[in-house]
Amino acid sequence: MSGSAGLGVRRDAARGRVEAARAAARALARRVALLPRAARRRWRQSLRLRVVALTMLLGLLAVTVLGSVLHGQIAAGLERSRVTNSEYEALALTDQAQTKWDGSTSASVDVLNQAARDIMENILSAPGPDPSRYVVMNRSATNDSDVVLAQVTSSRDVDVTAVSDELRTAVSADTTLQQTQVTPVRIDGTQVPAVIVGSVVQVPNAGPYDLYFIFPMEQEAATMDLLGQAFLIAGVILTFLVGAVAWVVTRQVVIPVRRAGEVAQRLAAGRLNERMPAKGEDDLALLATSFNNMADSLQSQIRQLEGLSAVQQRFVSDVSHELRTPLTTIRMAVDVIHGAREDFEPAVGRSAELLAGELDRFEELLADLLEISRFDAGAAALDLEPVDLRSTVERVVAAARPLAERRGSPVRVHAPELPVEAQVDARRVERILRNLVVNAVEHGEGRPVDVHVGVGPDAVAVVVEDHGVGLRPGEAAHVFTRFWRADPARARTTGGTGLGLSISLEDARLHNGWLQAWGEPGAGSRFRLTLPRRAGHSLHSSPLPLSPGEEQ
Repeated sequence: MSGSAGLGVRRDAARGRVEAARAAARALARRVALLPRAARRRWRQSLRLRVVALTMLLGLLAVTVLGSVLHGQIAAGLERSRVTNSEYEALALTDQAQTKWDGSTSASVDVLNQAARDIMENILSAPGPDPSRYVVMNRSATNDSDVVLAQVTSSRDVDVTAVSDELRTAVSADTTLQQTQVTPVRIDGTQVPAVIVGSVVQVPNAGPYDLYFIFPMEQEAATMDLLGQAFLIAGVILTFLVGAVAWVVTRQVVIPVRRAGEVAQRLAAGRLNERMPAKGEDDLALLATSFNNMADSLQSQIRQLEGLSAVQQRFVSDVSHELRTPLTTIRMAVDVIHGAREDFEPAVGRSAELLAGELDRFEELLADLLEISRFDAGAAALDLEPVDLRSTVERVVAAARPLAERRGSPVRVHAPELPVEAQVDARRVERILRNLVVNAVEHGEGRPVDVHVGVGPDAVAVVVEDHGVGLRPGEAAHVFTRFWRADPARARTTGGTGLGLSISLEDARLHNGWLQAWGEPGAGSRFRLTLPRRAGHSLHSSPLPLSPGEEQ
């Protein structure tokens, strides 16, 4: 019979180390989640750190599993060897003891006890101050002889209580076979694993007596402890070596990738001549070559686009300026004709009115084209001053009132009593609001137009709301596109140029502000202008909602 204690306990400890390693990995993941924000940002941003850390963690797990398996295999081998040697040694000693007993014919209890002590001292006991085995001789459970011998042990450190009831029952059940058990035994106050081999000898005139040979495995336990420490030290060293290898290998990959990122950032900043160094013929060299080819292609296309844009801007600017002189002459002639239209025939007079109206629209178009060319050329500048938007809104509404009356769309202003003051370019803000109000009146379908004015700690806002046809899904992203119209077949009753909202968007951006649109079919549309109260500041929120159901 072989037990699962002793060195088998170390196999359980090995499996426990595997579970401990897994628990350590989970604990590490939890600790990473609790790291300070800077450390977490470093973890997210550093590919090398993540690769090295994960490689070391996986290496530690692999070393732990491998070390535990090897530790368990070595422990099992040492245990099997110790059990086999113990069984052979116990069998030989039992045969010697039985031979000695067979030569005894005395029936005296004292003589038999003395013989038992002599056999224990001369045959069964191990020599030396540190015995390699302990022996206990005890009356068998099935012995019914009237002659009872005293229990004899080879040392005072052990007695029959060190033997388990299970082993004693097994030995009594079959007196012809050895029974073996591996179990912890307390010797000199210390509990150590031991192999216990039980057998039976026949004592003349006294019946069967059990012999229990206890072989402590202190040397094997010390060997396993030494191996465990060696495995631990080797595992730690190997883990750091794996981490160092991962760091070196990752460095070979991360540095070119990081260099590519830096070059890409410089390209994005406008330094189009930046390129990656391409050396060798490996994958990273192919990446650098492909990146440089892409940069060359982008540089060529960007320069072509810049040239076309410059030609376009110059063309618009030149045409606008060149048309000014003939347009002035035409304006003088049209004013004369328009002033004398009452003296002409009705058809000619009507033609003079149409000519004057289209000339006005043409002048507006030229002015808008010139303004667009300034934005495209980056020449637009702000003339900042503190402005109360309530007064600006009042002027815009007053100027748009004749158009609103003709269209049947009253304009209602909702403004707070507190000043709505901000550092802005009054002319540009007034142009934005005029475009928004006129646009709302034109598309209001004769329904009221509401102008909401709001102020917050860092921003001011104006929302112009109409209740007309509204915007279809996706159209809010196109309303600021140049010359875009939601319905091309719809007549432009106010004579707009198609550039008003585009110019308004550029004016808002020039202030670091927002100009946003919202609309739903049949529910009308809303345009929100949000500006920072102090020039140069950025916006984070608006004091007025864009859509009716949106929270401020």
